[in-house]
Amino acid sequence: MGHKEISLKLPTDYTGEQLREKIEKKLKIKEFSCQIERKSLDARKKAGIHWQVLVSVSSKQIKGAPLVISPPLNIPYRKRKKSVAVVGSGPAGFFSAYVLQKAGFNTTLIERGRDVEKRAEEIGEFEKTGIFNSVSNYAFGEGGAGTFSDGKLTSRSKHIQRERKFILSAYINAGAPEEIGYMTHPHLGSDNLKRIVTKLREDFLNSGGRILFETLLEDLKIENKRVREAITTRGGIEADEFIIAPGHSAYETYQMLIKRGVRFRTKSFAIGCRVEHFQEIINSAQWGRKSLPGVKAAEYRLASKGSGNLPVYTFCMCPGGSIIPASAYKNTNIVNGMSLYSRDGKFANAACVAGVNLDRLNGRETPPLEALDWLGSLERRFYEYSDGFKSPFCSIKDFIKRKAGSSIVESSYPLGLKPAALWDLLPAEVSGSIREGLKDFSRKIKGFETGTIMGLDSKSSSPIQVLRGESYLSDGFENLYVAGEGSGYSGGIISSGADGIKAAMTIIGKG
Repeated sequence: MGHKEISLKLPTDYTGEQLREKIEKKLKIKEFSCQIERKSLDARKKAGIHWQVLVSVSSKQIKGAPLVISPPLNIPYRKRKKSVAVVGSGPAGFFSAYVLQKAGFNTTLIERGRDVEKRAEEIGEFEKTGIFNSVSNYAFGEGGAGTFSDGKLTSRSKHIQRERKFILSAYINAGAPEEIGYMTHPHLGSDNLKRIVTKLREDFLNSGGRILFETLLEDLKIENKRVREAITTRGGIEADEFIIAPGHSAYETYQMLIKRGVRFRTKSFAIGCRVEHFQEIINSAQWGRKSLPGVKAAEYRLASKGSGNLPVYTFCMCPGGSIIPASAYKNTNIVNGMSLYSRDGKFANAACVAGVNLDRLNGRETPPLEALDWLGSLERRFYEYSDGFKSPFCSIKDFIKRKAGSSIVESSYPLGLKPAALWDLLPAEVSGSIREGLKDFSRKIKGFETGTIMGLDSKSSSPIQVLRGESYLSDGFENLYVAGEGSGYSGGIISSGADGIKAAMTIIGKG
C-alpha cells in the first residue's frame, strides 16, 4: 500500500464526490482511501476564492513508502499511590488532571465555579437581569473562560505537536467535528464546547478522578519548599504534587501565591476595547460579496505600528458572534467575544488592543502586585463610569476624531450600551495608539470605520508571569507547578492545554 500527499484547489462548496474526482484525475487511480491533512481558505483574489486542501492518499496503485504516522503522546499507565491536586478546570487544569488520571495517579480537580450546565443557566440569568454571580460567570466555572468563547484552536507554538494532537483527539472523541483536526483555523463554538466539556468531565470521573466544584483555593500550607496542603473553602486537601491553573482572572489567587513565596515578574500584555460590525460588511470587504457558499463567515486579523507609540492589533476575532459581559468580579466591567459553531450571527467582533509594558508606561519597574492593582483599577473605572455592566461605547469614526456622540446603536451586547468618550477611559498612550491603529485598519478593510468600539478588553493575556524552569516547577519549590494562562506562558485553549499536559508529564516522569 503506497502513500502520497497532494495539494488540491477546490471550490468553496465542494462535495466529497468532487474531492474524489480530483484525486482520481490527478493521480490517475480508481481505488484509494484518503484523509484531509490540512484545509485553508485562499481569498487573496476575490474573483477566485477557493479551498486549498492537502490530502493524504493511500492505494495499492501508488508506488512508494506507506503512510508514516507520528507517534502519539506516550502516557505510561501504572497504578500509583501518589496523589495530585489540580486547581482550575480550564484547558490547562483539566488536561493536566486528565493526563495524570490516565497515568494512574489519584487526581483531584478543584474548581471555584459551578459545573457547565449550572454555569450556562446562571450566565443566562445574568444577561437578563444584570445581577452578577461571583461563583458562576463568564470567567469562572467548569471549562474556564474558553468554554464561553469562539473556541479557537489555533496556536503558534511549534514545540507542542504531540500535546496538540492529544487535545484535538480528546475533543473529537467527545463529540467535536472532525474538521478541527485539519482546518488551518479550527474552532469549536461555545455551543459545542459546553457539550464537549461535559463529556470530558464524565470520562475523567469514570477513570477514577474526583472533581470538587464551588471550591475556592484560599491558601497553601508550605513546609521546606514543599506544598503540603491546599486550604480551600471545603477544608484542607493534602497531596504529593500540586498544579495551580487559575486562568488570568483570579487576582486573589495570584495575590495568595505571591504572599506564599511564589515568584512572579511583570510582563508585557495588551489592553483595549472590542470593535463590532455587521458581519455582511466584513464579508463584503474580504470576499467582495455578502455571502460565500461553503464558508460560514469572513474573518480578519489586523496589525498596525501606525504613528502611535504602542503596537496595535486585533485579537480573538469572532465572526458571526456576540460581545459578552466577561467580568470576573462584581465591581468591574470588561467585555469579551464569543460565537457559536455556525458563526451565523448578525455581527462580527474582535478585540482591538495595544501592547503594554508597565515598566515603560510608568517609567520605573512595576512589581507584580502593583501590575494587578493597576489593571484592576482600570476594570473598576469602566464599571464606575457605567454604574454597572452597560458597556461604554462610541463609533469608530468618533473615536478616531475624539468626538463624543450620543446615539444608541444596534449591538449584540446583552446588557445595554452607554455613550462615552471612550478614549478618556483608557490610558492616554493606549487610546492614542489605538486611534492610529483604527485609522490604519479603516484603510485596510473597506467599511471598518462604520463600526462601533466598546468596553474594556483586558484579558488577552496575563500581566504577570511565574518564574519556573524547564521542569515546569515554580522556582524554589519541589512540588508546585503553575500552568496555563495564569502562568503567563500560554494563551488560548491549545497552548494552555499543552502547558498543563507538559506539567503533568513532568510529574509522571518523577514516578
